[in-house]
Amino acid sequence: MRKQTIITAVLACLCWSSYAQDYKKIHQELLLIDGHNDVIIESILPGKDISKRLKTGHTDIPRLQEGGVDVQVFAVWSDDKKWQKNAFKHANDQIDALEALIKNNPNAIALAKSSADINRIQKEGKIAALIGIEGGNMIEGSIANLEKLYERGARYLTLTWNYNLPWASAAAIEVKTKGRKGKGLNEQGKAIIKRMNELGMMVDLSHSGKQTFYDVLAISSKPVLVSHSNAAALTPHYRNLDDKQLAALKENGGVIGVNFYSEFLDANYKSRVKRLYKAHFKDEAAEKPSVDKMYHQLPAKLKKQADAPFETVLKHIDYLVSKVGIDHVAIGSDFDGITSPPQGLEDVSKFPMLTKALLEKGYSKEDVAKIMGKNFLRILQENER
Repeated sequence: MRKQTIITAVLACLCWSSYAQDYKKIHQELLLIDGHNDVIIESILPGKDISKRLKTGHTDIPRLQEGGVDVQVFAVWSDDKKWQKNAFKHANDQIDALEALIKNNPNAIALAKSSADINRIQKEGKIAALIGIEGGNMIEGSIANLEKLYERGARYLTLTWNYNLPWASAAAIEVKTKGRKGKGLNEQGKAIIKRMNELGMMVDLSHSGKQTFYDVLAISSKPVLVSHSNAAALTPHYRNLDDKQLAALKENGGVIGVNFYSEFLDANYKSRVKRLYKAHFKDEAAEKPSVDKMYHQLPAKLKKQADAPFETVLKHIDYLVSKVGIDHVAIGSDFDGITSPPQGLEDVSKFPMLTKALLEKGYSKEDVAKIMGKNFLRILQENER
């Protein structure tokens, strides 16, 4: 019995080794869907041409192609405070900018409005661009506006950003109110969720307060998305989900996309930035800039030291899989919406390294394919029905 166990283990190791050696081929063959990227607001809307390789930012078409990204969800985002008025117009301006990029690069990228579009565009050898609206403020409380954004291609709505709306409460506000229970959804919010279910538009609960999270799960007839969040048990941050939320997400049939922001991956990130900043600038002043500003002021070599280790991404994936199962974990990098990416995953071109690492950890080809794209595609299809 012991001999058989050893032989089985050896064969498994050889199989994993073979997969790891062939990771580039495996990566090329799988469907890669990144569920959240802020390159519109970071680069496209300001006028940068991402059809060419940029020296700044995390995303452009050449690097998406290098990274084997088949489907990129482009986030349409606004800061609620800045866009208290004309937020709906701002959303449309961003979609206009994305459409202009697509029009100018017809051989490289195309707009997808369905899973069928994704399959067709992938067969054409192009990147499929999917739209996600990050922040319910951009519908301005109007179901008609929600429908118009859906018609333009938006296939999920992140209900809140970091501020409460009249119809839904945000996680960031719960923290500022010392953990007091959020207001959750009111009747208007419930009507919005119902209409999203009818349209086939995914409800995204990243950024949502806990009461909003549970209110949505109580009424949604479709599985929900948590597009770019991690495990709070590993990194206690209000943007991450605790074990109770993860259990509820699993029961709902939903999916959580792993976020690549160092602060959401590594509980030691902020203290590391502060230590490196203090040592480099010899800053003993009582008042210091925010952690984000400290990070930006560090030289490149020290930024690299501050970034979360690659292994933290794998730890969050392992933990999430252990809690919700292999069918409920995806990727939501948040590239171009984050200051500090993890070491080894500095931009969209580095996705093959994640496939390699997962294979080396013993994940099967099918399991890697689920995490990298199939799970996101499944939830999209289930919302379409």
